Amino acid sequence: MSHPREEGPWPLEIRVYRDERRLEIDFDDGQTFDLPAELLRVESPSAEVQGHGPGQKVVVAGKRHVGIEAVEPVGNYAVRIVFDDGHDSGIYSWAYLYDLGRRREEIWQAYLQALAERGLSREL
Repeated sequence: MSHPREEGPWPLEIRVYRDERRLEIDFDDGQTFDLPAELLRVESPSAEVQGHGPGQKVVVAGKRHVGIEAVEPVGNYAVRIVFDDGHDSGIYSWAYLYDLGRRREEIWQAYLQALAERGLSREL
């Protein structure tokens, strides 16, 4: 009996490199993505970052040096990432992680632009 699962690429392996503050994830379609902790933190799918509705996303500053404390499974569809700044409420689905990896440069540039427009910094 097979279990239903989310459509799209499925993760094969997730590696956390604490000293380098990054997560690497291999998917079953051959893609491997290297995701910096800072990107994962500022793009957290949590309500704290994304808001509770359209147009409510918060631009999170001062996370250049944030690290990953732990990656915990959530069912068979996602992981919860615990950051060393105490943030731990984001549930990262496989599809969300894949999209972050695939669109990493575009998302990163939009983040840097949002910081600049608000006079904010990646530093504390």
